[in-house]
Amino acid sequence: MGEDQGIAQFDAGDVEKNKVLAIVGYIFPILFFIPLVTEAKNSIYAKFHVNQQLILLIFGFAGGIGLSIVTFILAFIPLLGPVMAMLLLPVFWLACLGLAIMGIINAANGGTKKLPVIGGLATLIK
Repeated sequence: MGEDQGIAQFDAGDVEKNKVLAIVGYIFPILFFIPLVTEAKNSIYAKFHVNQQLILLIFGFAGGIGLSIVTFILAFIPLLGPVMAMLLLPVFWLACLGLAIMGIINAANGGTKKLPVIGGLATLIK
């Protein structure tokens, strides 16, 4: 899949039929697998968004754990450390929320543009 794939890559009927399932995992990340256990499992469009959702979920978990460790260490630095620690996690979670909103808008419009920064990291679901 290319950097910015448009709707021309997919059957318009497939996109319309699986649009809601493509959005679900962005709203409730733990439900990314729903399209894989329904009739949408054969939809290339749904699989594209499942892949993006799974990458976002893994990024959120890994980044959250990593930043928790960093904020714990920063908390021991006098004055500036606690301030930095208090800012890092909220900024990270806002970035994740922004990526999820971009994914929702993309899926709702029938698009297949990869998420910025993390969208092209891997293709986990084929």
